[in-house]
Amino acid sequence: MTDDTQLLIQEDRRHLIHPLHHPKDHEHPLLFVEGRGAMLKDASGREYIDGLAGLWNVNVGHGRGELAEAAADQMRKIAFASSYAGQSNEPMIRLGERLVKLAYPSTSAVYFTTGGAESNESAFKTARFIWKVLGKPDKVKIISRVHGYHGVTMAAMSATGMAAYHKMFGPLVPNFVQAPAPYAYRWPGGGDVGVEAANALERVILEEGPDTVAAVIGEPVMGAGGVIPPPPSYWPRVREICNKYEVLLIADEVITGFGRTGRWFAMGHWGVEPDIVSFAKGVTSAYLPLGGILISERVHAAIQEAPLDRKFMHAATYSGHPVCCAVGLKNVEIIEREGLVQRAGEMGRRLLAGLETLRDLPAVGDVRGFGLMCGVELVEDRSTKKPALGLGPRVVRESVSRGLLPRLRAGSADPPVGDTICLAPPLMTPAETLDRIVDVLREAIAAAAR
Repeated sequence: MTDDTQLLIQEDRRHLIHPLHHPKDHEHPLLFVEGRGAMLKDASGREYIDGLAGLWNVNVGHGRGELAEAAADQMRKIAFASSYAGQSNEPMIRLGERLVKLAYPSTSAVYFTTGGAESNESAFKTARFIWKVLGKPDKVKIISRVHGYHGVTMAAMSATGMAAYHKMFGPLVPNFVQAPAPYAYRWPGGGDVGVEAANALERVILEEGPDTVAAVIGEPVMGAGGVIPPPPSYWPRVREICNKYEVLLIADEVITGFGRTGRWFAMGHWGVEPDIVSFAKGVTSAYLPLGGILISERVHAAIQEAPLDRKFMHAATYSGHPVCCAVGLKNVEIIEREGLVQRAGEMGRRLLAGLETLRDLPAVGDVRGFGLMCGVELVEDRSTKKPALGLGPRVVRESVSRGLLPRLRAGSADPPVGDTICLAPPLMTPAETLDRIVDVLREAIAAAAR
């Protein structure tokens, strides 16, 4: 480590607060200085496989000069213009048109944000707005699922079904309620997990009172909660339930959007169309912050037809930022041109097949995945599925020492879930690099278990 690097890290420790901050977790930080494709390089010159595509978001890979040029070209023309009603800009219009065409058949319009949590906050507010416009002002509750992750701003945190994010920031925002997740590995009983989990959601709606429930929100495939794919029966049944009780369905596609699962947007795998889609991350492959919500024709009509004294008073300074939208437009072009959506499906199957070979390790309880996002859940006892708690951090350390950067979903005893190693590399990751991920993880789990 050079003197300059040591000085930078000292200044970091002295002045910065990091996400999920505790100084113990920041004793030996990696200082990244360069990225190319699926690889990152630190200040010492050592390379690592980016096993989580940054934070599930660098879909086209690192070092794409086209995206930097798109940003620079737009900055030279006009770097910022307000998108408040009465003003607009060309990149915002062109990206909005493109996204509406790429999304679900019923999708009609887009509202832009700067990230995933803000997108979900916008989705919640939009759901409440719609019911007020339609004369049902008591429909305000949002139902999410245990293990779901929707961000950590106040309302988004209240929808997030992971207690570790609540502990030091409570109380939660009122009118956020949780239902069980379709978590097949840990679902009690032997029935159809998809139908049973959806029926459990229906019971929550009935307990709360359908006339008080505005929307159900869920990730098509749970990501940060441990990569939990739903059984095929789940989302079609949830859509039926939402229709039955006049509840909006919000698809949190912040991770699953823009090709991650082998489709542009993931609900299409089950022939389901949501009312609202929240997106971020992959829309620019993280080169600049951008997110938004896509809304159906029904939701769009309610906004358009609202009387002037009940208009959509939701806003953000950087909504429709022209530079971010220009980068998003170029990013979508790259994904299309290089066939990365189809590739994610193919390479996801390859990665999952490789990870399945880890089941011979005593600490591996479950291996699961959908598209190019996979999870390996660690257990203390495979017969009882007793969660392995504390093994995951050791596996991550061993992985990093071997040149792989995965993500840990820390487990818990209640509800029971083992430490889970999450993987979601860039969509362009070479096949041999995916195979290397499997090899490294095998070595890391074996070494950590010892």
